[in-house]
Amino acid sequence: MTDLATAHLEIVPVEPITLTATAAAKVAELIAAEAAEEELALRVAVKSGGCSGFQYDMYFDTERAADDVVRTFGEVTVVVDAESAELLTGATLDFSDGLQGAGFHITNPNATRTCGCGNSFC
Repeated sequence: MTDLATAHLEIVPVEPITLTATAAAKVAELIAAEAAEEELALRVAVKSGGCSGFQYDMYFDTERAADDVVRTFGEVTVVVDAESAELLTGATLDFSDGLQGAGFHITNPNATRTCGCGNSFC
């Protein structure tokens, strides 16, 4: 039996958000279309507001803070601030291009309730 006081546990970091291959390809396409001089990353954040308490915010960014969580998916760099990372842990960003619901969609296991439009949660 292992003594918990002396046991060494490996802490495996959980990704704040994962991009599907489809989402990563679409973000790479959008970044290429920007033709920016600086390297752009997709910043995914959670902000107060929306009809359910929090809302997602996604935009291209060149800035990095010391406590940002930075991950790479293929050619795409994703940046998440530390506070948003806690609310996004285990979330997945996907992109669909169908007749209904075309665009980016976040599936967030931390959301207990979402609004009808899918852009806000609590």
